[in-house]
Amino acid sequence: MKNTICLLLLLALAVGCRQDPQPVTQTEGTTENLVMADPTGQGMSDERLDRIDSMLHHAIAGDQIPGAVALVARNGKIVLHKAYGLANVRDSLPFRPDGIFRIASQTKAITATAVMMLWEEGRFRLDDPIADYIPEFADTGVLDTFREADSSFTTTPLETPITIRHLLTHTSGIGYGMIDGDPRFRKAYAKAGIVDAFTARPVTLAENIPKLARMPLHHEPGEGWTYSEGLDVLGYFVELVSGKPFDAFLKERIFDPLGMADTWFYLPEDRAERLVPVQYWDPDDGDWRPFTTDVFDIDYPKQGARTYFAGGAGLSSTAIDYAAFLQMYLNGGEYNGQRLLSRTTIETMMANQIGDLWSGGPKDYGLAFAIVNPDGVAQGGEGGIGTFDWGGYFNTQYFADPGEQLIGILMKQTQGAGKDETGWKFRQMVFAAIDD
Repeated sequence: MKNTICLLLLLALAVGCRQDPQPVTQTEGTTENLVMADPTGQGMSDERLDRIDSMLHHAIAGDQIPGAVALVARNGKIVLHKAYGLANVRDSLPFRPDGIFRIASQTKAITATAVMMLWEEGRFRLDDPIADYIPEFADTGVLDTFREADSSFTTTPLETPITIRHLLTHTSGIGYGMIDGDPRFRKAYAKAGIVDAFTARPVTLAENIPKLARMPLHHEPGEGWTYSEGLDVLGYFVELVSGKPFDAFLKERIFDPLGMADTWFYLPEDRAERLVPVQYWDPDDGDWRPFTTDVFDIDYPKQGARTYFAGGAGLSSTAIDYAAFLQMYLNGGEYNGQRLLSRTTIETMMANQIGDLWSGGPKDYGLAFAIVNPDGVAQGGEGGIGTFDWGGYFNTQYFADPGEQLIGILMKQTQGAGKDETGWKFRQMVFAAIDD
């Protein structure tokens, strides 16, 4: 039990010992486009950007988060890139601007980009059945009965085949294993040994995805929005269509052209020490502690077999690497003299692909992106129409507004941070800092 005086002392210590924000330093892989610039020259208010500093300091002092890396860019120039707080509270190690984060579901946007690059080459059509490329999906069915005693199930045949578009939009009916909202699917996936992501085990996409095809679906393809392992399936699809391992395709076609030298499924030894630990709030200790779990190996990006390239959640990256990727989209598919996608392809990706199937309210859903609609603008704090976004399992967030040429990235690494309000506050305050 802590009395009021102790609480005040703890907060004072938090303010005193949590590190001051560290400014950005140029690192290998930083490209010529995204360089630091005076915020006022990019139509951003210095004073209002300072409010983000104050907000994050307050959140750290109040134990909402142990720390973070924040990045804001406008017109292709960085106007804020700082590290705050402690990446490892137990060892008093500060966050670094070049810290590498498990970006989890932010991987999905990169996988979708790879898919659409192949689409531009005329390799397939979006409404092609995935079974044309991965035959095991020809026998996939919708869950009919489930037996709790042994997690066995029966299915009914599909009326509509799963298409590539369904996989990109989470409308295929495929589940998501350990994070699935339906316990029957969690049990069925566990019994079958389906790998969801975050693994150091010696498994490959070629082994895992055909097993996934034998799992039941939540619903008929195209009849609902169910967050799924569809992008993992598409990682394997990229391997089959391109004839290259998925990690090699991403490096050759996306990461190297964009200068994303710190984005990997499994980190090289010279980058492993920059991987930010995942922390959780320990109410018994009254502080942040390293997170561990029996469900997966938390250090999967730097140890183990290094063979599973999860297109839905497997990558690790830095704030500035991910900013380069988003800037490519804001530039209409080009960055640093390299064109990855056509502007018209991006327009397709950012169009509402699923009507009202996704109950996103202020947002529509495109090809692996949530997209702010007029209701989102009216709600406030979300950005302009067409702002696209997503986040990751370990508490990372991004958004990019094409109309304002604005990027916001907030990288954290926490689990169970139930008090954390920094995500919505950061986004709201970034848009409020526009000064032209």
